[in-house]
Amino acid sequence: MSPKQQRGEVTVDLLLDAALRVYAAEGERGVTVGAVTRASGVSLGSLYHHFGSVDGLVAALTHRWLSRLLGELAGALQGARTARTGIRALVRTYLAFIQEHREAALLLHSSTADRHHMGRGKELRDAQEARLSAFAQWIQPHVESGELAPLPLPLIESLALGPVVAVARRWLSGIDDVDLDEAARILPDRIWRSLAP
Repeated sequence: MSPKQQRGEVTVDLLLDAALRVYAAEGERGVTVGAVTRASGVSLGSLYHHFGSVDGLVAALTHRWLSRLLGELAGALQGARTARTGIRALVRTYLAFIQEHREAALLLHSSTADRHHMGRGKELRDAQEARLSAFAQWIQPHVESGELAPLPLPLIESLALGPVVAVARRWLSGIDDVDLDEAARILPDRIWRSLAP
């Protein structure tokens, strides 16, 4: 990699890290060109050069953290020998991720991300295909062996992750009635019941 490419990567990281800090502190409306360039120390021209707009910056930030989350979930599944232990690992990994990366989780579970995903759902799905196909590849043998209910993959994904996403959103919203440790103990078995044959 050339020195110019290395500087470009450093600049991109500075902008993305600053945008996440600004988002966490100020919310969606606070993520402006001025706020991000002040927080990052990077020039206005560099922001536009690398991302085209603030929307492009937020889209790249969302994509970055979604990729990290999907990567961790795929890694959790790789270590699971049974469908039941895989579901347990999936739930616990997701909840640990939002606890460890609260600022990024706020963005991933925000209306900003929802609008972005709804408008570009197929494009985002295609971009994440490698990680999502790892999920499908893990599930398929368990369905074929009868260990998981023979449901379409999107339904299995929704049953496995839907309740976890709902708990994550509730916890991230600041409602103080959700204990993530308790959710990590209870949800895996409850979700497993909905997926067992």
